[in-house]
Amino acid sequence: MNSELNLIARLAQMARHPAARGLTDDAAHLDGLVLTHDTIAEGVHYRADDPPESVGWKLAAVNLSDLAAKGAVPAGALLSLTMGSPREGELAGDWEEAFLTGLEAACESYGLPLIGGDTIALPAGAPRVLGLTAIGRAGPSTPTRDGARAGDELWLVGTLGDAMAGLAQLIEDEAAEGTLVDIYRRPVPQLAAGQPLAPHAHGMMDVSDGLLLDAARLAMAANLRAEIALEAIPLSDAFVALRGDDHAARMFAATGGDDYALLAALPPGSGEALRKSLPSRTIFTRVGTLSHGEGLALTENGKNLPLPEQLGHEHRPA
Repeated sequence: MNSELNLIARLAQMARHPAARGLTDDAAHLDGLVLTHDTIAEGVHYRADDPPESVGWKLAAVNLSDLAAKGAVPAGALLSLTMGSPREGELAGDWEEAFLTGLEAACESYGLPLIGGDTIALPAGAPRVLGLTAIGRAGPSTPTRDGARAGDELWLVGTLGDAMAGLAQLIEDEAAEGTLVDIYRRPVPQLAAGQPLAPHAHGMMDVSDGLLLDAARLAMAANLRAEIALEAIPLSDAFVALRGDDHAARMFAATGGDDYALLAALPPGSGEALRKSLPSRTIFTRVGTLSHGEGLALTENGKNLPLPEQLGHEHRPA
């Protein structure tokens, strides 16, 4: 067991309140509220040369994505803002001002008012680490990771692979631009789809670390086995234009991460009917099934595939 898993196990021992749900979910449920906290670090979750406006947007969006997976309505946010040393050609506070512009744009776009937080100054040269706590009002039913049932169908809101394809473009050329780079830098939380799905989903989570890894987590939480059909994975036109839609491209999309799609475990046969309740033009695709057993299975056109060595994206320092 690595040090991170040891720490999570230690934290789970401390988080004994029922609202914490044993730290098995992405959000806490407390007195009709859904609470989530995400931290993003320079060189780990975003590139040092990413525009600060996009970093602010991303910090809000990743938290809003957790609220979307619970069908929650945004109610407020608390910000942890670290003030770093200016880079060459910048004045003190320039980066933070631009960061706040992006954060404000995301908060206003999705109705998430900033209600407090904290600011600290970092030592010279230290990478920025930024955090946000998002609070939402729970709906009539709040799906969790462990609520899925055998026989449920796995449905996905959104497309896969775009963000990691955009990141790959930036790694190759730091001046790269276009649709995929924009999606990597400014993810879109699926709040408008999460709210109508939540009352019907036995389980739901956002896909932030890759479909295969997150589907395995959803199945493990419910003591079930997940089967994913690789050929069913939805790909955007921009992704296909760059990387194609062959086996390798689909494996890249299934394991990439930073998608912020929603993965819902729905009762058999309910998906098509629920499509009518989603916003128009929502990409809503059945990608698999849950059954009795354990683990993860991957198929392609009905044939079993070996699982890749890495099921998803693990955020490590660059």
